[in-house]
Amino acid sequence: MTLLPIPETPFEAEGPQPLVRATPPSAPYPVAAVGPLRAAVEAVQGMTLAPVAIAAQSALAVASLAVQGFADVETLGGARPVGIYFLTVARSGERKSACDRPFLGAIRAREREDAIAHRADRDEWKRRHAIWKASYDGIVSGSRKKGDRAASEAELRALGPEPQPPALTDRTVSEPTFEGLTKLFAEGQPSLGLFSDEGGQFLGGHAMNSENRQKTLAAFNALWDGHAIKRTRAGDGHQSLYGRRLAIHLMVQPSVARAFMADPLAADTGFLPRFLMCEPPSTIGTRLHANAKESPSALASFERRLGDILATPMPIDADTGGLQLRCLPLSGEAREMLAHYHDSVERSQALGGDMANLTGTASKSAEQAARLAGVLTLWRDLEALEVAAADMASAIELARFYLLKAARLAEVANVSADIDRAEQLRGWLLERWPEPEVLVRDVVNRGPNALRDSPKARAALLLLEQHGWLVRLDAGTVVRGSSRKEAWRVIRSGGAG
Repeated sequence: MTLLPIPETPFEAEGPQPLVRATPPSAPYPVAAVGPLRAAVEAVQGMTLAPVAIAAQSALAVASLAVQGFADVETLGGARPVGIYFLTVARSGERKSACDRPFLGAIRAREREDAIAHRADRDEWKRRHAIWKASYDGIVSGSRKKGDRAASEAELRALGPEPQPPALTDRTVSEPTFEGLTKLFAEGQPSLGLFSDEGGQFLGGHAMNSENRQKTLAAFNALWDGHAIKRTRAGDGHQSLYGRRLAIHLMVQPSVARAFMADPLAADTGFLPRFLMCEPPSTIGTRLHANAKESPSALASFERRLGDILATPMPIDADTGGLQLRCLPLSGEAREMLAHYHDSVERSQALGGDMANLTGTASKSAEQAARLAGVLTLWRDLEALEVAAADMASAIELARFYLLKAARLAEVANVSADIDRAEQLRGWLLERWPEPEVLVRDVVNRGPNALRDSPKARAALLLLEQHGWLVRLDAGTVVRGSSRKEAWRVIRSGGAG
């Protein structure tokens, strides 16, 4: 029997390999689901031409701050605050501040007006306090001279309690320590917002350094849950503050977000899973002035509604200074929808499920939906009797979007900084570098900003070499008229050449 020769399979180089696994583009932000905020969101997006998700994050965060002082919302686990923590990830130039400014405008204006009134109130308090103190000192001094303790106690009762200073009027902070925030809650408003378009200053500031990070995370977790602030310090004694509410919106650069999301303490303490996060696709390069649209009526309507809410007195306990909040119930249909969403997310967390590696965030998604529904409902009507099914449907759509976005961001956060820089260099080489060869100094002098020093540039080049995007040339090879000790040829197609 004659064996036929087996034809040889020609060798074919695999070509460059991807540095990171490609992920399909995420679903667009469900702007219709922001309900009563949609017109204002689209107006700001049309004016700035920024990603619509940035405008939506800002609008929802401001609405959350505005209404959290009037009611909690029913969830499957009981009443919870409607204060929401938002994290917007976008690089410099994405017009984060331009999106935030129109929504915060009415709050900033109200803070200025209240600050002026507060100065007058404080001057009046100083006058009354001086009179009270003089009377108190006179009674105590007279009591010592006369020795009539009973008479002096009667006079002190008639004098009344010591006048307290007027409450501080600020409603927002940008870079607080936990101690500073506690003091502001004790001496100021019971409903506050931590808002920063440079959120890296907070995440990288004193409150989040290695010494303070754990207590800060625990304190913010407790506020999200609606628990009392309890603080005990030598010299200051023990302090318990009930009925305080906090909303957060941090806007951060991608590098800051990556470090934050990769921090085990932030994830393990449950701080990170309490945030609704979004990193929208960039619109830089497409924001032509001719395409900008002005919608002043939509923004004016938003400002009027926000102004009306800010002018409405919050239900504050005169003795404790804390909020006395009612619970906004869910309609029967809304509760049934929320339960169904909860169960579907719960099943996805099983071993092998889509959310098996994101259980901290996934387990809070149904509660986030209830909070979002509460915000939409109360924004329409502070006296609403219940959360309707329509608002719950919108809130569930938003919660599902944020959950899927969190899963994508968590995957991206696992990519090292070296890979991130190499990916930037790969894009630059393929899209902007005109030469067939590249040197370290080419990258340092003309490459991405993140690679403007030799060690980082060389490390990125070596990584691209390992993945087949570059081929090292022999030492002494002539490149652009000179013999080079180290140089690489750029691979621009699937082949080896």
